[in-house]
Amino acid sequence: MGWLDLLRPRVFGVLAKGVGLTIGLFVLLQIAAFRALQSWGPDAVTLPWLGRVEIGSALAWGSLALLPLMGLFLAAPVAAAFAGLFSDQVAASVEDAHGYPRGAGPDMVDGLLDSAVIMAAVVLVGIAVLVITPLAGPLAPVIFYGANGWLLGREFFQMAARRHLDAQHADALRRRRGFESTALGVGIALLLTIPLLNIVVPVLAAAAYTHLFHRLARRELSGG
Repeated sequence: MGWLDLLRPRVFGVLAKGVGLTIGLFVLLQIAAFRALQSWGPDAVTLPWLGRVEIGSALAWGSLALLPLMGLFLAAPVAAAFAGLFSDQVAASVEDAHGYPRGAGPDMVDGLLDSAVIMAAVVLVGIAVLVITPLAGPLAPVIFYGANGWLLGREFFQMAARRHLDAQHADALRRRRGFESTALGVGIALLLTIPLLNIVVPVLAAAAYTHLFHRLARRELSGG
């Protein structure tokens, strides 16, 4: 159901803001790198057997290759940071659209902390890809997606649950329903490793975990 929620105007607006801010940040970083290399970059380099090689402005123009690289490696954590700031809007829209009880959003400080935690979790996903894969052999995918599925599930579930429960009760519910939370987190971790698609994943996760929380909360009340 989370995918369909992305098309809802309020959720799509959050998604558009997250993507727009991400692209804007990358463009600013690209401009800064270009200007820095243009102003302070070396005019020439000395290479073995070739001697002095004039590079002039080629180095600055070559920095344009940074933009697609930033999109590949940084899009997910940056989008996650922005999505964390707007996750309350996503959850409220999902709750209104599906008739769930309306929760109370976090204050600004809590929202910033949630954003930072989610961004850190997404960064860990990227780092783990680089570190674990060559070391764990055929078990690398199992370790990677299992560990990060738990991590992402924990953080996104807490974000959804804290709209309705205090921290202690939210954590207790997550522990009792850890399989469901982690299973969805594994799916989120899988999507985060797909370039370009990973930009929309944080908003998708906020919607999906809102559904998951309310479904589990109903089961708890009915004794299921």
